[in-house]
Amino acid sequence: MRRFLIDTDTASDDAVALVMALRHADIDVEAITVVSGNVGLDQAVQNALYTVELCGADVPVYAGAATPMMRALETAEYVHGKDGMGDASYPLSGRAPTAGRGAQVIAETILNAPGEITLVTLGPLTNVATTVLLAPEIADAVDRVVVMGGTGVHGPGNVSAMAEYNFWADPEAAAVVARAGFPIEFVGWDVSIASAVVDADRHAALTALDTPLSRFALDIAQAVRRFAIDNGLAGDDLPDPIAMAHAIDPSVATTSRLHVDVMVGDGPQRGVMEVDRLGFGGGEPNVEIVTHYPSDHFFSMLHAALLS
Repeated sequence: MRRFLIDTDTASDDAVALVMALRHADIDVEAITVVSGNVGLDQAVQNALYTVELCGADVPVYAGAATPMMRALETAEYVHGKDGMGDASYPLSGRAPTAGRGAQVIAETILNAPGEITLVTLGPLTNVATTVLLAPEIADAVDRVVVMGGTGVHGPGNVSAMAEYNFWADPEAAAVVARAGFPIEFVGWDVSIASAVVDADRHAALTALDTPLSRFALDIAQAVRRFAIDNGLAGDDLPDPIAMAHAIDPSVATTSRLHVDVMVGDGPQRGVMEVDRLGFGGGEPNVEIVTHYPSDHFFSMLHAALLS
């Protein structure tokens, strides 16, 4: 069993990514830590708890940071719905997280099992950056860090011309994590819109599965699907699930090892992933960037999770 620790700002695609991990026979999800982002912290915690319950899993869920490190929270409710789950009327309240704080849980989980934990991040990197500041030694103790974030290879951004939401929401945290010395793998929004768009044919195939989990995945994607189609995509895309697919099976990915930093200013540069493709900046390569993940393989993994 491979041991995963998942950090999430649970909205619709995060929940589907959680399903992929929680229902995978070879993955042991040690804990889920929650950060504000797509929705506020309390709602994101409730969404994670509901998803764990729906999967019949026994995994602790911990609350983490309620705000970015140095900025006010700016959510993506306009994309995912007010509750982050498509406003599909699921009972997303009344559950209690496990006692403990996100950064402390991340540090303890990794340091208590050196070389064994894959950390998968699906939201802004506030919890992880806070952990780095508290316990920088986690960078050497973690096995892999798979980050859904950025869009620095092919572009474009989904919240500004070149910035992806997770990095834009807390660019200071993203910069701390990029510079921490982790064995880090970035799966950007550009990979999602190239390989994980639920177009009409993909939507019909998911509908035909007709299982409780497939119906859940389609229900909670309603708001983001409308938003995506209104903004020129052929359907909703699934950035967090394709990042989870890479975390589970990196063997099919095409990657490049490059030097990456994250810009922390305001205006157009906020949260932009600065990628030194030609090596002119002088920095050593510090990130494995996924440049392609096969669409058919991804959707095969997704279907298997939703059928389980």
